[in-house]
Amino acid sequence: MPNEHCIEGVILAVGSSLRAGAFKPALMLGNKSMIERCVEGMSVVCERIIVVGGFEFERLRVLVDRFPKVESTENKSYESGMFTSVKAALSRTRGDRCFLLPADVPLVPPQVYHQLLTATADVVVPSFRGRNGHPVLLSKAVLPRILCEPDNSSLQSVLRSIGFYTMEVDAEEILIDVDTPEDYERIRRRFL
Repeated sequence: MPNEHCIEGVILAVGSSLRAGAFKPALMLGNKSMIERCVEGMSVVCERIIVVGGFEFERLRVLVDRFPKVESTENKSYESGMFTSVKAALSRTRGDRCFLLPADVPLVPPQVYHQLLTATADVVVPSFRGRNGHPVLLSKAVLPRILCEPDNSSLQSVLRSIGFYTMEVDAEEILIDVDTPEDYERIRRRFL
Protein backbone atom coordinates (compact mmCIF):
# COMPACT_ATOMS: atom_id res chain seq x y z
CA MET A 1 0.00 0.00 0.00
CA PRO A 2 1.49 3.40 -0.93
CA ASN A 3 2.65 5.67 1.85
CA GLU A 4 1.42 9.22 1.21
CA HIS A 5 4.29 10.82 3.08
CA CYS A 6 7.16 8.57 2.04
CA ILE A 7 9.90 9.81 -0.27
CA GLU A 8 11.89 7.06 -1.93
CA GLY A 9 14.87 6.93 -4.22
CA VAL A 10 15.99 4.78 -7.12
CA ILE A 11 19.62 4.52 -8.20
CA LEU A 12 20.28 2.89 -11.57
CA ALA A 13 23.59 1.00 -11.50
CA VAL A 14 23.09 -1.63 -14.16
CA GLY A 15 25.43 -1.05 -17.08
CA SER A 16 28.64 -2.79 -18.02
CA SER A 17 30.67 0.45 -17.76
CA LEU A 18 32.47 -0.31 -21.02
CA ARG A 19 33.29 3.31 -21.91
CA ALA A 20 34.61 4.01 -18.42
CA GLY A 21 36.92 1.00 -18.55
CA ALA A 22 36.07 0.03 -14.95
CA PHE A 23 33.05 -0.91 -12.82
CA LYS A 24 31.74 2.62 -12.27
CA PRO A 25 29.80 2.15 -9.03
CA ALA A 26 33.02 1.00 -7.32
CA LEU A 27 35.22 3.83 -8.58
CA MET A 28 36.57 5.79 -5.62
CA LEU A 29 36.02 9.50 -5.10
CA GLY A 30 38.13 10.28 -2.09
CA ASN A 31 37.37 7.68 0.57
CA LYS A 32 33.99 6.61 -0.84
CA SER A 33 32.83 4.82 -3.96
CA MET A 34 30.59 6.53 -6.49
CA ILE A 35 27.59 4.42 -5.47
CA GLU A 36 28.16 5.27 -1.79
CA ARG A 37 28.17 8.98 -2.66
CA CYS A 38 24.89 8.55 -4.57
CA VAL A 39 23.27 6.75 -1.63
CA GLU A 40 24.52 9.24 0.96
CA GLY A 41 23.35 12.25 -1.04
CA MET A 42 19.89 10.76 -1.47
CA SER A 43 19.62 9.48 2.11
CA VAL A 44 19.00 12.96 3.49
CA VAL A 45 15.43 12.95 2.09
CA CYS A 46 14.63 9.32 1.24
CA GLU A 47 13.21 6.79 3.66
CA ARG A 48 14.01 3.92 1.30
CA ILE A 49 16.43 3.64 -1.63
CA ILE A 50 16.23 0.96 -4.29
CA VAL A 51 19.52 0.29 -6.04
CA VAL A 52 18.96 -1.69 -9.21
CA GLY A 53 21.90 -3.54 -10.70
CA GLY A 54 22.64 -5.90 -13.53
CA PHE A 55 26.28 -6.21 -14.59
CA GLU A 56 28.38 -7.49 -11.64
CA PHE A 57 25.32 -7.36 -9.41
CA GLU A 58 26.93 -9.18 -6.46
CA ARG A 59 29.79 -6.71 -6.43
CA LEU A 60 27.29 -3.86 -6.37
CA ARG A 61 25.29 -5.48 -3.59
CA VAL A 62 28.36 -5.71 -1.38
CA LEU A 63 28.90 -1.95 -1.82
CA VAL A 64 25.37 -0.92 -0.80
CA ASP A 65 24.01 -3.54 1.57
CA ARG A 66 25.59 -1.88 4.62
CA PHE A 67 23.21 1.06 4.23
CA PRO A 68 20.04 0.40 6.24
CA LYS A 69 17.81 2.37 3.85
CA VAL A 70 18.99 0.49 0.76
CA GLU A 71 17.24 -2.41 -0.90
CA SER A 72 19.25 -3.85 -3.80
CA THR A 73 17.50 -5.59 -6.65
CA GLU A 74 18.83 -7.32 -9.74
CA ASN A 75 17.46 -6.70 -13.22
CA LYS A 76 18.34 -9.90 -15.06
CA SER A 77 17.08 -8.30 -18.29
CA TYR A 78 19.41 -5.29 -18.05
CA GLU A 79 21.03 -6.08 -21.40
CA SER A 80 17.64 -5.40 -23.04
CA GLY A 81 18.11 -1.70 -22.32
CA MET A 82 18.15 0.91 -19.56
CA PHE A 83 14.38 1.32 -19.57
CA THR A 84 13.93 -2.27 -18.33
CA SER A 85 15.92 -1.27 -15.24
CA VAL A 86 13.88 1.91 -14.77
CA LYS A 87 10.70 -0.18 -14.84
CA ALA A 88 12.12 -2.90 -12.58
CA ALA A 89 13.00 -0.33 -9.93
CA LEU A 90 9.89 1.85 -10.18
CA SER A 91 7.65 -1.22 -9.92
CA ARG A 92 9.09 -1.75 -6.41
CA THR A 93 8.41 1.75 -5.12
CA ARG A 94 5.63 2.33 -2.59
CA GLY A 95 6.04 5.99 -1.69
CA ASP A 96 4.25 9.13 -2.72
CA ARG A 97 7.26 10.51 -4.63
CA CYS A 98 10.46 8.99 -5.93
CA PHE A 99 13.83 10.35 -7.02
CA LEU A 100 15.51 8.62 -9.97
CA LEU A 101 19.28 8.94 -10.29
CA PRO A 102 21.85 7.20 -12.52
CA ALA A 103 24.77 5.87 -10.46
CA ASP A 104 27.23 7.73 -12.68
CA VAL A 105 25.96 11.10 -11.37
CA PRO A 106 27.52 10.83 -7.88
CA LEU A 107 27.87 14.43 -6.70
CA VAL A 108 24.30 15.73 -6.39
CA PRO A 109 24.28 17.84 -3.21
CA PRO A 110 21.55 17.35 -0.58
CA GLN A 111 20.11 20.83 -1.17
CA VAL A 112 19.06 19.81 -4.69
CA TYR A 113 16.86 17.03 -3.29
CA HIS A 114 15.32 19.44 -0.79
CA GLN A 115 14.72 22.07 -3.46
CA LEU A 116 13.06 19.65 -5.91
CA LEU A 117 10.67 18.52 -3.19
CA THR A 118 9.27 22.05 -2.96
CA ALA A 119 7.70 21.65 -6.42
CA THR A 120 4.22 20.17 -6.69
CA ALA A 121 4.41 18.91 -10.28
CA ASP A 122 4.16 15.18 -11.03
CA VAL A 123 7.54 15.25 -12.81
CA VAL A 124 10.29 17.65 -11.76
CA VAL A 125 13.62 17.91 -13.59
CA PRO A 126 16.50 20.02 -12.25
CA SER A 127 18.29 22.42 -14.56
CA PHE A 128 21.58 24.27 -14.26
CA ARG A 129 22.01 27.29 -16.56
CA GLY A 130 19.42 25.92 -18.96
CA ARG A 131 20.76 22.35 -19.09
CA ASN A 132 18.62 19.59 -17.61
CA GLY A 133 20.23 17.07 -15.29
CA HIS A 134 19.57 14.55 -12.51
CA PRO A 135 17.86 13.44 -10.35
CA VAL A 136 14.34 13.38 -11.73
CA LEU A 137 11.52 13.52 -9.17
CA LEU A 138 8.40 11.49 -10.00
CA SER A 139 5.06 11.34 -8.23
CA LYS A 140 3.26 8.01 -7.87
CA ALA A 141 0.60 9.40 -10.22
CA VAL A 142 2.87 9.01 -13.28
CA LEU A 143 4.27 5.57 -12.44
CA PRO A 144 1.49 3.54 -14.13
CA ARG A 145 2.07 5.48 -17.34
CA ILE A 146 5.82 4.75 -17.22
CA LEU A 147 5.39 1.09 -16.27
CA CYS A 148 3.00 0.37 -19.16
CA GLU A 149 5.48 1.59 -21.78
CA PRO A 150 7.30 -1.04 -23.87
CA ASP A 151 10.77 -2.12 -22.75
CA ASN A 152 12.39 -0.55 -25.82
CA SER A 153 11.11 2.89 -24.87
CA SER A 154 13.16 5.42 -22.91
CA LEU A 155 12.43 7.44 -19.81
CA GLN A 156 13.30 10.62 -21.68
CA SER A 157 10.70 10.00 -24.38
CA VAL A 158 8.03 9.00 -21.85
CA LEU A 159 8.64 12.11 -19.75
CA ARG A 160 8.47 14.28 -22.86
CA SER A 161 5.04 12.86 -23.63
CA ILE A 162 3.84 13.25 -20.02
CA GLY A 163 5.33 16.72 -19.62
CA PHE A 164 7.56 17.95 -16.80
CA TYR A 165 8.36 20.98 -14.71
CA THR A 166 11.93 22.27 -14.92
CA MET A 167 13.41 23.74 -11.76
CA GLU A 168 16.57 25.85 -11.95
CA VAL A 169 19.06 24.86 -9.24
CA ASP A 170 22.43 26.34 -8.32
CA ALA A 171 24.35 23.08 -8.56
CA GLU A 172 26.43 22.18 -11.57
CA GLU A 173 26.81 18.70 -10.04
CA ILE A 174 23.44 17.69 -11.53
CA LEU A 175 25.19 17.63 -14.92
CA ILE A 176 28.43 15.89 -13.91
CA ASP A 177 28.45 12.23 -14.90
CA VAL A 178 31.18 9.66 -15.40
CA ASP A 179 31.13 8.04 -18.82
CA THR A 180 34.84 7.85 -19.68
CA PRO A 181 38.18 7.52 -17.85
CA GLU A 182 38.72 11.23 -18.56
CA ASP A 183 35.42 12.10 -16.84
CA TYR A 184 36.47 10.06 -13.83
CA GLU A 185 39.87 11.76 -13.61
CA ARG A 186 38.25 15.21 -13.72
CA ILE A 187 35.87 14.33 -10.90
CA ARG A 188 38.48 12.43 -8.87
CA ARG A 189 40.73 15.51 -8.77
CA ARG A 190 38.06 17.28 -6.69
CA PHE A 191 38.78 14.87 -3.86
CA LEU A 192 42.59 14.97 -3.87
